[in-house]
Amino acid sequence: MILVTGATGNVGRCVVRRLAQAGERVRAVARDPSAAGFPAGVQACAGDLSAPGSLAHAFEGVDRLFLFTPASGAGLIARVAREAGVRRVVLLSSAATQKADPRINPIAARHAAAEAAVREAGLGWTFLRPDSFAANACAWADSIRREGVVRAAYPDAQRNPIHEDDVAAVAVAALLDAAHENRAYPLTGPAVITQAGQVRAIAEAIGKPLRFEVLTREQALAARPAGTPVEVAERLLDYALKSVATAPAITDAVERVTGRPARPFAEWARDRAAAFR
Repeated sequence: MILVTGATGNVGRCVVRRLAQAGERVRAVARDPSAAGFPAGVQACAGDLSAPGSLAHAFEGVDRLFLFTPASGAGLIARVAREAGVRRVVLLSSAATQKADPRINPIAARHAAAEAAVREAGLGWTFLRPDSFAANACAWADSIRREGVVRAAYPDAQRNPIHEDDVAAVAVAALLDAAHENRAYPLTGPAVITQAGQVRAIAEAIGKPLRFEVLTREQALAARPAGTPVEVAERLLDYALKSVATAPAITDAVERVTGRPARPFAEWARDRAAAFR
């Protein structure tokens, strides 16, 4: 049995779908299982990563775990998993663990702590370290639908965005094949694209002209998504500014693990066009 946490998220939902299609026994954790809409045959289980104690019952009969990095409590989750007989964990971590100082970067700190917790629990592990998610562009969806505009700082910031389903494909390969145990995979899309280029790709996908309204750093901080701590927004803006001059690396990990190249951002935009219409 494979347990999937974060099962209603962008990556988790794709992991659940792919495992179900492969005929695996899957249990998927959601705060509200009745509203999750999982594929037929998937066991839906109530639980909340922000309350690790609520997950204890979910581990019954589980031997492999897809773990979405929680905001806290990774150590408790890892210990519960070990005590329940879980052998291997595929952790959705972040490239920030290798690119940023966890002492000053909260994103790096959270994921580094989760990686350490899994290792310390003595579990077999695979760490997935995506850099930039294509789905981050969904933050622009509301203004695109309402006004045909994207408001952001640094239009020339360079990204290496990865399709969430490519991350899921690597996760499923690691869950099904022990050859990926005790390996970390840096995951990126197949090419670098600027933020302005992403907007052009979305415009082409939806058949609608879009305008890029450039914000100052201060305006971007003020306009950060609800619930995003200011220190997280500041680190993301720091990264964006740095990437204007220095392009992020591109890896071939998706192809090496799955046998298929990662999909370009333009394909993601076509796949998710409905979100922007």
